[in-house]
Amino acid sequence: QVQLVESGGGSVRPGGSLRLSCVASGDTYSRNCIAWFRQAPGKGREGVAAFCTGSSSTYYVDSVKGRFTISQDNAKNSVYLQMNSLKPEDTAMYYCAADRSPTLFDASTFSAWGQGTQVTVSS
Repeated sequence: QVQLVESGGGSVRPGGSLRLSCVASGDTYSRNCIAWFRQAPGKGREGVAAFCTGSSSTYYVDSVKGRFTISQDNAKNSVYLQMNSLKPEDTAMYYCAADRSPTLFDASTFSAWGQGTQVTVSS
């Protein structure tokens, strides 16, 4: 069992920044890969950023490349999503997800999910 708790969401103006945090606990093996997803009202869940333990690679959806950065702090069992140059279209509920060997950005292959944190970008 893996438990994930997100925090750090809020309301910002376009061009602003936020850092989301995801604290993980439970079975380390089952949270080998961590991803951030988002879901805007009326839309499906979209993969935003991801990485897998043991790999130096990080993965981003094209719409956030150069603006968002995923990182981890193993000592704190935490994964972060630094979001810069935020746009109104980034407005969504953001979720942290984990699995042992998912298909990255395919939400149906992730078995553990946090409760989400809301990000609103508006002037």
